[in-house]
Amino acid sequence: MLAETGLRVAGIEAGGRFGADEAAFDELANDYRNRLGAAKANHEVPTWRPDPTGEATTSYDGRIVSLMGNGVGGGTVHYAGQHFRLAPWHFRLRSATEERYGASALPSNCTATDWPVSYDDLEPFYARVDETLGVSGEAGRNPFEGDRSTAYPLPPLRRTGWTDLIADAARRISLHPFAGPAAIRSEPHRGLAACTYCGFCNWNGCHVGAKGSTHVTAIPRAEATGNLAVATGARVISLDIDAAGRMSGVTYICDGRVHFQPARAVFLSAHTLENTRLLLLSRSTAFPTGLANRAGQVGRNAMSHVFVGVDGVFPGRALNRFGGTYPQATSLDDWNADNFDHAGLDFVGGGCISAIHEAKPIQTALSTPPSVPRYGRAWKEWLATHGNSVGRLMAISESLPYDDSFLDLDPNVVDATGMPVLRMTYRLHDQELRRFDFLHDRMSELLREAGASETWTSFRRLPAAPFQSVFGATRMGNDPAASVIDAQCIAHEVPNLAIVGASSFPTSGGYQPTATIQALAWRSAERLIELLR
Repeated sequence: MLAETGLRVAGIEAGGRFGADEAAFDELANDYRNRLGAAKANHEVPTWRPDPTGEATTSYDGRIVSLMGNGVGGGTVHYAGQHFRLAPWHFRLRSATEERYGASALPSNCTATDWPVSYDDLEPFYARVDETLGVSGEAGRNPFEGDRSTAYPLPPLRRTGWTDLIADAARRISLHPFAGPAAIRSEPHRGLAACTYCGFCNWNGCHVGAKGSTHVTAIPRAEATGNLAVATGARVISLDIDAAGRMSGVTYICDGRVHFQPARAVFLSAHTLENTRLLLLSRSTAFPTGLANRAGQVGRNAMSHVFVGVDGVFPGRALNRFGGTYPQATSLDDWNADNFDHAGLDFVGGGCISAIHEAKPIQTALSTPPSVPRYGRAWKEWLATHGNSVGRLMAISESLPYDDSFLDLDPNVVDATGMPVLRMTYRLHDQELRRFDFLHDRMSELLREAGASETWTSFRRLPAAPFQSVFGATRMGNDPAASVIDAQCIAHEVPNLAIVGASSFPTSGGYQPTATIQALAWRSAERLIELLR
């Protein structure tokens, strides 16, 4: 958008441009070794501690920073492509919760706050993103979604026996199944290809460019104007200000040399962890504790999604989940947001549940119940008989921010260049654990209703430290004393600095964040254009 309005834009990218390897059908390299996301993050792995009094360590799952995309297109190169909008309730979590359940429904140390924008404020920008990417879906089938100004540009991805099996079971118990929206094209759109249902989408690049990855969609359009120049292999090391306290540009290292890129305005649009680290590293006389951090809010209010998975076996039924893409799903919002009565549950919010595809070979080999050995003849026999009869439900469980969950610079650990790495202080609280258990039990019940003879926990991603989708740390708000950026994602303390990404979220929501990140970025770009004119 910036380039199409005539502004000259310099993109500074630490990684390179992906080639054929991004789309290689290689589950080991991509899903388990994170080839597309780890190249930069593995050299500056954050440290973690569960509480502010503990010693930080790096001895945790290395995939913790897995979705920090390293290359042109970022995490959208290898994301799954689920493309949900937040529900109207998500923007009012605190006030809506207190109105219905009272102030005690939220823990005293919970720092959740309402967003300074509403669903209606973002809806036009959601619609523009949908059209740009070519989002597939079916408007109106989810009774809990916010009002839409337009239909989805493309029809939903195709139905399968697995998605229909879960949809039928959900209706029998008065739930409301719908085709989950996907930033994966069901039909050609704007000259871009449609999905081939190859089964290698999540953690992979797309071999035909059918995902809404920005290196296929938005970035080529911007480069075609002649107004966008992207420097690759360029690692930003500081965000620089002038004597008046305004952004003057950024300093970066490329090919072993230090460069300065002057700018009238700066968009900081990296992963939450990287946005936060760069701000904290950019210290000056005007900002001794980090850029835009006079109020001490940079790094505060961090939170992470919790991922919940349950498998079920349907003996004698071929589900063929290996053929299809992850977001080609039957989804349910009955247990998301405040769509159900939380009285007596001791938690608020919930998560979106999806019956997913994309059962890759290694994943299938690991998808066995606890009663089956993990190797040997019995394991092989079980897989031969039942491997194609296992279905999986996944839920994205939202989390709340707390006053003891935050990001800062580690005082003892530096990366190879001598710069401090990020330190994460984070643990799951009782609300998150109760929400996890609730969603787990509902998915088990739904699988049983669909005919599963046995169910078990398949994916128990209970991160000690933030994993994948990390939110907060530079949250938006109207009060400069309690937030870093305003409702247009412009820094309160630096008027020509925009900070976009999941780091801007006051609460996490029960969906993947990409659609909301992109809508906020579009809205912020419009505001910055006004300021620059």
